[in-house]
Amino acid sequence: MVERVRAYQWFHHNPVQVYAGSGAFEQLHRLVPEGRSLFITSRGFTDRGVTTGVLASLGAARTIVHDGVRPNPGLDGLDELTTEYRDAKIASIVALGGGSVLDTAKILSLTLGNRNRRSLAEIFRDGKTERWPVKIPVIAVPTTAGTGAEVTSFATVWDRPERRKFSLDNGQLFPRYALLDPCLTLTLPYRETLYGALDTVSHALESLWNRKRTPVSQALAVQSLRHVNDALRDVLEEPDNLGKRAQMQYASMLAGLAINQTRTAIAHSISYPLTAHFDVPHGLACGFTLSSILKFVKALGILPESGPFLSAIEELLDDLGLDDEMSGYTSYEEASGLIGKMYTPERAGNFIASVDRNDIACILKASFRCRSSCRDTA
Repeated sequence: MVERVRAYQWFHHNPVQVYAGSGAFEQLHRLVPEGRSLFITSRGFTDRGVTTGVLASLGAARTIVHDGVRPNPGLDGLDELTTEYRDAKIASIVALGGGSVLDTAKILSLTLGNRNRRSLAEIFRDGKTERWPVKIPVIAVPTTAGTGAEVTSFATVWDRPERRKFSLDNGQLFPRYALLDPCLTLTLPYRETLYGALDTVSHALESLWNRKRTPVSQALAVQSLRHVNDALRDVLEEPDNLGKRAQMQYASMLAGLAINQTRTAIAHSISYPLTAHFDVPHGLACGFTLSSILKFVKALGILPESGPFLSAIEELLDDLGLDDEMSGYTSYEEASGLIGKMYTPERAGNFIASVDRNDIACILKASFRCRSSCRDTA
C-alpha cells in the first residue's frame, strides 16, 4: 500500500562519490590526491598483508600508517592522534576497516585540517563549540557491511571514563569517495557479519519509524531491507558467496543514506548504555530490540510502510537468536537498571510514537524474554 503523500517540505543531499562492485578497491590509487596520505586501518589488515598492498599502490614514501584503531574510538585517543599527526602535513586520509576505523578517519579529517581549535575533550566534556571550516578529504573503504559510515556526515565518539557516547554531526564529515568492494568482506567472521547486518537493519527500520522520514529516505530504507531479507541468511551459511556479500554492502550503504537524512531513533537510544556499560557490540545492541519495537509500532498502526517484506524482516530477526547472543553480555535484571539512561531526546525524540520509561522497560523485557508483543507484556 502506498502511503498518502504529505504536503510538507523536505531536503535530500549526499555528495559522496561511490564506486562499488568486485575490484572497486583497485580504484584507490587514482583517487588519492597528491601529497602525503594517512592510511588508517586495524592491525588485522596489516597482519593479512593489506597494508603492504596499499603502501605499494600509494607509495610508501608518502604514506603514513596508523593501524592501531580499536572499537568505539575515544575522545582522549583521538586527541592524542591529532597531536601525533598535527605537523605531518596530511593531504588525504584513506580509511580501510569497519565503522570505528571510518569514524576515526572522519574525525581526524577535521581535527587535522583545523589547527587552531579546541580539543575534542573540551568540546564534548565541557560543552564548548567549534567551527570546522577546513577538512582533509577522506576515501572510505568499508570492510564490513553495517555502519554505512562511508556515506554519512556524522561520527561517533566515546568518553570511556564517563561511559558516554557523543555524535559529531557536520557536513564536513562526508567522505569524498567510498569504495565498496565485497571481496574485502569475505574474511569477516560469522558474528561480525551478523552484527554488521543488524546495524544495517537498525538503520533502515529507524529511518522508517522516524518523524523526519522523507519519500527518499523511505525508498532507500525499504530497498535496504529487501536486500537484507534476500541475502543475509545465505551470507551466514555461505560466507564466501560474493554476490550476497555485495548485496549486504549495498544494503548497508542504502541504510546509511537513509539515516543521514533522518538520523536514528529509539533503538539506538536504548543501545548506547548497553554498549557503554556492558561492552555490547553496537550492531547487537541496536538490533536486539528491533523485533520488539517493530511489533510495538505495527500494533499501533503507525508504520509509514507496510507489507509482507516487513513481516519477513520481523521473522528474520526472531530467527536469529539475539536473546542468546545478548545473554553473553548482560541480563534483563542488569540492563533494566539503566532504563533511566536509555531515553536520549535527540534519538528517542525522532521516533514516530511517544514513548516513556515504561515503554522502554516493556521493549527491553520483550527483547530479553522473546515475548510476542510489548503491548501484551505491559
